[in-house]
Amino acid sequence: MFSEFFSQAFVYLAAAVLAVPLAKRLGLGSALGYLIAGLMIGPHVLGLVGEEGQDVMHFAEFGVVLMLFLVGLELEPRVLWRMRVPILGLGGSQVVLSALVIGALAFALGLEWQTAVAVGLALSLSSTAIVLQTLNEKGWLNTEAGRGGFSVLLFQDIAVIPILALLPFLALPEFNQQVSDAVSQAVHGDRPGWLQALLVLGVVFGIVVAGRFLTRPVFRWIADTRSREVFIATALALVVGITLLMQYVGLSPALGTFLAGVVLAESEYRHELESNIEPFKGLLLGLFFIAVGASIDFNIITGEPGLVLSLVLMLIVTKFAVLLLLGRIFRLELADNLMFAFMLAQGSEFAFLLFAFATQNRVMDHDLANLLIVVVVLTMMATPLLIIVYERAIRPRFVESVSHPEDEKIDTDDNPVIVAGYGRFGQIVSRLLKAEGIQTTLLDHDAGQIELTGRFGYKVYYGDASRVELLQAAGAGKARLLVIAIDQRQKAVQMVKSAQQHFPALRVLARAYDRSHAYELMEAGADVITRETFGSALIMGEEALKLLGYEDAQAYHVMRTFKHHDEAGLQKLYEVRGDEHAYSLRARQYQEDLKKVLQDDSEEAESHIKAAWKYLQGAEGKDDPQS
Repeated sequence: MFSEFFSQAFVYLAAAVLAVPLAKRLGLGSALGYLIAGLMIGPHVLGLVGEEGQDVMHFAEFGVVLMLFLVGLELEPRVLWRMRVPILGLGGSQVVLSALVIGALAFALGLEWQTAVAVGLALSLSSTAIVLQTLNEKGWLNTEAGRGGFSVLLFQDIAVIPILALLPFLALPEFNQQVSDAVSQAVHGDRPGWLQALLVLGVVFGIVVAGRFLTRPVFRWIADTRSREVFIATALALVVGITLLMQYVGLSPALGTFLAGVVLAESEYRHELESNIEPFKGLLLGLFFIAVGASIDFNIITGEPGLVLSLVLMLIVTKFAVLLLLGRIFRLELADNLMFAFMLAQGSEFAFLLFAFATQNRVMDHDLANLLIVVVVLTMMATPLLIIVYERAIRPRFVESVSHPEDEKIDTDDNPVIVAGYGRFGQIVSRLLKAEGIQTTLLDHDAGQIELTGRFGYKVYYGDASRVELLQAAGAGKARLLVIAIDQRQKAVQMVKSAQQHFPALRVLARAYDRSHAYELMEAGADVITRETFGSALIMGEEALKLLGYEDAQAYHVMRTFKHHDEAGLQKLYEVRGDEHAYSLRARQYQEDLKKVLQDDSEEAESHIKAAWKYLQGAEGKDDPQS
């Protein structure tokens, strides 16, 4: 039993490891790499997996649930409000118009109207995974077409939820009673309708209330353990629990997890939740794509190649025409409009889920669902080819009119500075920047500190900023500066190394515990290093000189001279830090040089004071002052 399980696991993982890097090198993207991997190991090619692929697909569908939870986490109310016109206008129009046109074509081809509606709704959606990956890889996300495409995908992701809720009501007449009985037995049991409605409303209300008021103390309690594993387990338990709860009351799990994500979108634990769940979502979605590829029936393609090819072309051409029309209505430039249409003219990964759900609810039969799944997969595989055609044959003709990312207005919500560590050191840095109107993204790993600062109106996100995933979620790819203000020496060094490796354009300012820690940070590649007690110690030394009788200007001059000499000496000592003998010799020389510099400065300052005194008091015959 265990041997068979591990054998199948090895097959899936090995297929992904081999196919995905190759697909990305060919410019096809990871999603298509997973699909190709599934095709190769499927029963119709190598035959390494068989009927158990369907069980794997049901398990991997949880990746779609996790995707919707992450979509909800990204939907802060202010973001939704700012994008309301393209999301509701462009996105809503695309789904409605595409569903109407495709549904009408399906009805004209002889399908029942209920089935035609389901087909139109499922095929109106585009692939979030493929399109977003293409936008990021090509650097098109901040173009007019990229923002329009993102708005459409956002609306489509939200639209999946009401579509899932609608499909059971489209059951064909001969199956209505069967579906009703099945739903009653599996979901409702003996509960009356009014009680079921109350349960649904109560569950939705409970998710909202718990998300607003209970998650913060729970996550703070978990965060106090400083155990990343426990935090990950809590995040997964939250999603799984909501999934089970929604299934119990007969609603789509995607609805509950999406709602929970929206409620938690403004939580200080949002970035940590996102970075912890993202790997599971990515792995499960990859597994989902492999299972979909393995489930493709090649007999359909070989048996009716003309029908399959005709449906693929019909879907791409229909969606392309609808998208082109909407782009014109919403005043996209022709070049951006073409990019917009080429990117979204394919089926969606959500179509697999919708067709499976429609089959379970007797809206369509298995043969039609399998045929449409093959069509959707082929349109997804054709997308990279369409993008290549656009880039090489169409885009060069519109060099003057096509919008470029660098020409777009910078999003003010992309904060230019990330401050990792909001303790006594990081607070001062961020407050100074905020006083100048510079917005910062604040990260800290102390839940108590986060709650305390939240009372004063500061938004601090929970998370371990030494993790690349969290920095990515916090916007390190777009930020200009990373201020490392944590008090953990080795973690700070590791953070500098990670930032240098994964975000080379990010300038790093690091807090050093002492001189030896400063050497480690310099070696790691930090751009600016500040020893945490150095500045305050200099100020105290300056005040001590004043109390000993030094003039204010003289004390300040001594302090500045010492500061410059010490900073220069830090670099010189860093160069020989590995040679103990050379280090000790240079350190002694450094001390002698410092004394000489201060003495020379003192004598020079004394001569200047005497000369000034003689100039001012010489006519009165007064004695020179003694310093």
